[in-house]
Amino acid sequence: MIRFNEERDWDQFHSPENLAKSIAIEAGELLECFQWNSAFSKNAVCEELADVMIYCMLLADKLEVDIEEIILDKIKKNEEKYPVDKCKGSSKKYTEI
Repeated sequence: MIRFNEERDWDQFHSPENLAKSIAIEAGELLECFQWNSAFSKNAVCEELADVMIYCMLLADKLEVDIEEIILDKIKKNEEKYPVDKCKGSSKKYTEI
């Protein structure tokens, strides 16, 4: 993915702001796959999901952060906010439990 962009000299367009915008745009396109009903094309969903993930990975690279590390850190915070004994089977926000 990085090589793909380098070969095309696209890094010049990949500021953190532009990458964040691209994530939101592609997430909208992913949501569009489900816009009118629950029937969806798995292929179309996978393509849009890939686009979202690519931009997320590019943003992480641009910010020089380790994706695995920030995900594990977030999971740890969520474990504290959503203890199993209070949240299992519930969709309530942590402020409501």
